[in-house]
Amino acid sequence: MTVAFWCVLVAICLPYVCTSIAKFSSGRYGPRANHDPRAFLDSLEGMPKRAHSAQLNSFEALPAFAAAVIIAHLAGHAQQVTQDVLAVIYITLRLLYIICYLADWAKLRSLVWLVSLAIIIGLFGVSA
Repeated sequence: MTVAFWCVLVAICLPYVCTSIAKFSSGRYGPRANHDPRAFLDSLEGMPKRAHSAQLNSFEALPAFAAAVIIAHLAGHAQQVTQDVLAVIYITLRLLYIICYLADWAKLRSLVWLVSLAIIIGLFGVSA
């Protein structure tokens, strides 16, 4: 399995890291909250709410990244090392994105999001 494919697995796990931060940093999560976790997450404020928002965005970004990695692999036009480097950069940016979201650094978060989108486009570009 390639490094880029492993990065897809990491990207799949990132939303769950975010939701764990949202639930457990709130200090209110318990068995009662688990009966309706979506309502619980929607009721959060501050950093736990931002962690939940990072979770949602991570799920939203995942299909495009996974598709880009798979298409780049199937097209086979780019060297594997190029695909791997772009995928690792993407994961690094997504981790930075989550940190920015948690820290409430909105402008930097938006910039990191934009660059991570450019990496996805770059993966498609190397496939052409």
